[in-house]
Amino acid sequence: MGVAFRYAARSDVGRVRSKNDDSAYAGRHLAVVADGMGGHVGGDVASASAVMDLTTLDHTGHHGQGATVLADEIQNANQNLARLVHGNPRLGGMGTTVTALLADEDELVVAHIGDSRAYRLHGEEFEQVTKDHTFVQRLIDEGRLRPEEAESHPHKNVLMRVLGDVDASPEIDVTTLRPQVGERWLLCSDGLNAVVRQETIESVLRSTGDLSQTVDTLVELTLDRGAPDNVTVVVVEVFGDDDTAVVPRTGEPQGAVPDPGSALTSDEMTDDPAAGEDTAPVPVTESSAAVLRRDLAARPHLLVGAAANATQTGRIPTVSDSVLERRATLVQTSAPDTLADPQEVESALHRAEAAAGRSPRRRRHRRAIAALSLAAVGLLLVAGAWMASTWISSQYYVGEAQGNVAIYNGVSQSLGPVSLSELERTTDLRVEDLPGFARERVRTAIPADSLAEAERIVRELRESAPQATPSPEPRPTGTVRRATSSPTSSPGGDR
Repeated sequence: MGVAFRYAARSDVGRVRSKNDDSAYAGRHLAVVADGMGGHVGGDVASASAVMDLTTLDHTGHHGQGATVLADEIQNANQNLARLVHGNPRLGGMGTTVTALLADEDELVVAHIGDSRAYRLHGEEFEQVTKDHTFVQRLIDEGRLRPEEAESHPHKNVLMRVLGDVDASPEIDVTTLRPQVGERWLLCSDGLNAVVRQETIESVLRSTGDLSQTVDTLVELTLDRGAPDNVTVVVVEVFGDDDTAVVPRTGEPQGAVPDPGSALTSDEMTDDPAAGEDTAPVPVTESSAAVLRRDLAARPHLLVGAAANATQTGRIPTVSDSVLERRATLVQTSAPDTLADPQEVESALHRAEAAAGRSPRRRRHRRAIAALSLAAVGLLLVAGAWMASTWISSQYYVGEAQGNVAIYNGVSQSLGPVSLSELERTTDLRVEDLPGFARERVRTAIPADSLAEAERIVRELRESAPQATPSPEPRPTGTVRRATSSPTSSPGGDR
């Protein structure tokens, strides 16, 4: 007998952050939490892309070698992030954690990279199954740091492993185990465990049989404690796959997130490949975003956080299939039946021009309108140029100047030979002394909304450099997270 999941999920931006960089998916055979990072640009794209790349694994039946399949799909997601950055350099430096749980017949496969977590409530036992891939966790493992000292450590925000465009083949932790019917799993971003104690999490998981109430309670506890970071929670309960019980559902704090492209409820959808046209093969000429929406609509699931927002707005970061290659694109989805036929549009324009050209009065009227339109366009261009100049002068970024970390006023772009930034000041911090992921982010420019924020970024980069550590410790080579919404750096950093 195989196993499947009852599930509930919720994601919240928190009390401090301006946007949600977390994403999560929960279905009958797959649960995923991803916590994106990348400052003002990229964190939400990274987490949404990674989660959506894994959703095709949510189906019944044997995956062959579940551990290998899940790990390979996460590696594919990593490659897709690199392709997205190649297509849009502004996304450079983005990354994401991934913690996934896959039901494979009568086994569960747990795959993990980063500092999101998976907990297991198994009878009387409650345990953290995953291990954080952070610098402070490595110090704890080596006996050089006590767990209670981790929160105040200067390198607490340094990740040693993430998905992103830096490491072509990151190491993924994968575990396979035999579950018991009735046991519960919690997958969460570090916005939860940073402020809610493990004992409290266990108590909430045991307190009620309503999974929706469980995720709501955990998120509300986080909000009550200030929620300095995004918080995302997925709770699943294992049951026998022949069980026909209703699957609990929940959504964003404002209400349930609808399945894109479908009005069906979880009870009306099916996993049966023979159930109808929704599961039929799609031609390779159809956009991969449309394929994704059809695939999601064919089964019960929950999508929350940045991934849910991507499906609602149509901005789906995905990989388009073609005969020769899979290329990364940020697809703007549209319903085919809402697009006009180009030939019909052109014909209509010709008919309108012909009708207008028959009357001299109409021609004079048209010339007057054209003159007024040109004048209006000229004014708009002047106003737009002034507004753009004002905005650019208010921006800052942290980059590299002659091998040192430097602060620039403006944006890291140019118009032909004209640079849109100027050097504000150069620090004595060498770029080559930074951890690998932070070094790459500096070289691709880290944006900041103000000079004070740029100086705060430099301080955190300086803390991440090996010489900033007062005692002998191994040199961190991971991701530096920075705070952008509050003068005080949060436990999870800016995602």
